[in-house]
Amino acid sequence: MSEEHAVFPKPGNLLLSDPFLKDENFGRSVVMLCEHQDTGSFGLVINKPSILQLGDLVEELSFLDTEVYVGGPVEQNTLHFLYFGSKLLVNSTSVGPGIWWGGDFDALVEHLKVGAVSADQVRFFIGYSGWASGQLQEELQEKTWIVYSGLVEHDLFKNPAKEIWKVLMKNMGGDFSTQANYPLDPRLN
Repeated sequence: MSEEHAVFPKPGNLLLSDPFLKDENFGRSVVMLCEHQDTGSFGLVINKPSILQLGDLVEELSFLDTEVYVGGPVEQNTLHFLYFGSKLLVNSTSVGPGIWWGGDFDALVEHLKVGAVSADQVRFFIGYSGWASGQLQEELQEKTWIVYSGLVEHDLFKNPAKEIWKVLMKNMGGDFSTQANYPLDPRLN
């Protein structure tokens, strides 16, 4: 594995699932790693739309026709978000150039209501992906995940969700580019 695709992830990296991962929660997933510490890791699957709209979850924002994504299988009764552009919210954490994780949710709601932030500048998630201490490193050693350590910009989110995994695999080149075209079930090849 090249140094560019080293297995030492840090916040802002993306985790791409192995092409043959059969896990129903993470098959062909792209996880934005928001936090990675000795005590554990936290991320959001950025390419799995749910069946919910934001207005189904936040009555104040029912005027927005905004899709909600499944951030992962953990605590699917929680709502998380990434937003794009300049830092607008207290307690937001940078996870890439112009990509921010979390912050003051009430302030975000107000920004959306008055149009200071548009709905296409925010991606909402129910649940999250979490790893206990050492768990993510073990999964990386088992080659469950491929660390995408290239520059991650908010333009990535303009790709159709179902294409993000494939686009990133192709961007990495070499064997990864070939693997991007592998069928979900190799028996169908």
